[in-house]
Amino acid sequence: MPRRGKTTADATAPAGRTGRFAHLRPLEFGLLIFSALILGTAVVALQLSQSDAATRAGGDATGLTSEVFPVIGGYIAVFGVAHVVMCLKAPDADQLMLPIAALLNALGLVMIYRIDLAAETSRANSQIMWTVVGVAIFCAVIVFMRSHHNLQNYAYLLGLGGLFLSALPIVWPTSINADARVWISVGPFSIQPGEFAKIMLLIFFAALLVNKRTLFTVAGRRVLGLQFPRLRDLGPILLVWGLAILICVFQNDFGPALLLFGTVLGMLYIATGRSSWLVLGLGLAVIGGWGVFQISDKIRDRFTNFLDPLATYDDGTGYQLSQALFGLSFGGITGTGIGQGYPQLVPVAYADFILSSIGEELGFIGLAAVLVLFAVLVTRGMVTALRAPDSFGKLVAAGLALTMAIQVFVVTGGVSKLLPMTGLTTPFMSHGGSSLLANYLLLAILLKISHDSRTREKAAPATSPADSDPANPSTSTGVAQ
Repeated sequence: MPRRGKTTADATAPAGRTGRFAHLRPLEFGLLIFSALILGTAVVALQLSQSDAATRAGGDATGLTSEVFPVIGGYIAVFGVAHVVMCLKAPDADQLMLPIAALLNALGLVMIYRIDLAAETSRANSQIMWTVVGVAIFCAVIVFMRSHHNLQNYAYLLGLGGLFLSALPIVWPTSINADARVWISVGPFSIQPGEFAKIMLLIFFAALLVNKRTLFTVAGRRVLGLQFPRLRDLGPILLVWGLAILICVFQNDFGPALLLFGTVLGMLYIATGRSSWLVLGLGLAVIGGWGVFQISDKIRDRFTNFLDPLATYDDGTGYQLSQALFGLSFGGITGTGIGQGYPQLVPVAYADFILSSIGEELGFIGLAAVLVLFAVLVTRGMVTALRAPDSFGKLVAAGLALTMAIQVFVVTGGVSKLLPMTGLTTPFMSHGGSSLLANYLLLAILLKISHDSRTREKAAPATSPADSDPANPSTSTGVAQ
């Protein structure tokens, strides 16, 4: 029972956030300051290493330059605005996700800048611009999307839009990545529509799983202890499988298709709780993968490089993966130190293989720390799904967190030769405007669901601890029955 003089909402609010302090987010604020300190330390270390390298080469040592202050000041300003927007429009949202995304963004930006210095390019400037635009989109979603329930009203329209964006690179000719039709050119800018299509399609499939739930839970034949669905109920999963195959064939790239199919399959398992869907999905994935392998030279080359990259080192197809493995080995446990390795030797190290650059200069410890940050971010997304009181919110949050988990796993597997390379980017870290914008949009939707869920918890009548425990599947509003 709340103490006398306090409302139920005050009693359920976290300590120190009652009354006029209810909109403060101290943990988020402190973590953002901490991430700014890490950014500043990394930039200073990079400049000092470059100064030492110039001295050893017989040049003039520049030491620290004034570039440090605009970088750190701009970072604080951009994410300070995002923090203020969260305090005003989503004060009850999770306080860990935004600082983690900001830190990953900062580490990626430092590594891109470091590769720029070695390769004499200027990609860091465009990455800064896209970061500002991405945070602006993040703030716009937080401000103007009143509730995540509004997404359900437009789910089918979003599904059509997702299909349109997925097919757009096939009919929109561009000279970018001619071997994989995943880009379109709009004036001076290049856009990867699939980054936004995946979010739109996940929202559509979440609504479909909620609206047609009985279609996926009707019992069929039981085989080896697993309850399989009826043949006539396989239509939706076969539709997704067919869409993934078409994306593979026409775009000549299996990364986006793998990400879409794997995420929808995971959402289907979350919605039904039936392992038989996973068995069917894995079977379809094997069949589809074998079929695409037979008709795509690019995918055959990637599989060959995965088996033995050194065998194709001289002809260039295995060069990228070989150099990445050399860099990871060179970095060892503690790394060469930022600015003291050779990440520029890996082709596209600033995008597809940015994790190999992290592993070389920050070592296994630094790469593990980055992966832990992603793990915490995905975990907080899953916690958001558990806390959501409605099935649609649960599935959207779980799908968005799952797609990030699959993407990071596939990218890490490709860089370390655990899996064939897919060409997917590392969320928040890789160079590219489309990836940054899409991931900040994803983050905004997750935080909006988190805010809506916790606001509803605070407004609900006081219940016993067991009733209000979101981690207890017997008391929370679950999806799978």
